[in-house]
Amino acid sequence: MTFPEWTMPSVYSAVGGAIVVSILGFTWGGWTTAGTAEEMAQTHAEAEVTLAMVPVCLNASAADPERAAKLLTLKDVSTFNRTKALMATGWATPPGSDTPNRNLAAACAEGLETDG
Repeated sequence: MTFPEWTMPSVYSAVGGAIVVSILGFTWGGWTTAGTAEEMAQTHAEAEVTLAMVPVCLNASAADPERAAKLLTLKDVSTFNRTKALMATGWATPPGSDTPNRNLAAACAEGLETDG
């Protein structure tokens, strides 16, 4: 069986067009792979959980009998080390966990600064 002579250029054009559409879709069209979408969802979920836990951190700081001394220590620490110092206070340890959460400590530090 013989194919018409326009068949191969048409096939090449279709394959080339599919490649171009795929490249444009993933770079400018907003298409994502399943792995990228899962990473974005995980990052968003972690941020929302951290945001939801900030009041728990602020309440823990308000209930701490050594709050004034710890706040003075936090104000004396450089901005670079403030998250680490807040983790040491224990306020950034989520309920049910043994270790402090760095993201929660950073968000709580911002809340404490606006707290006054």
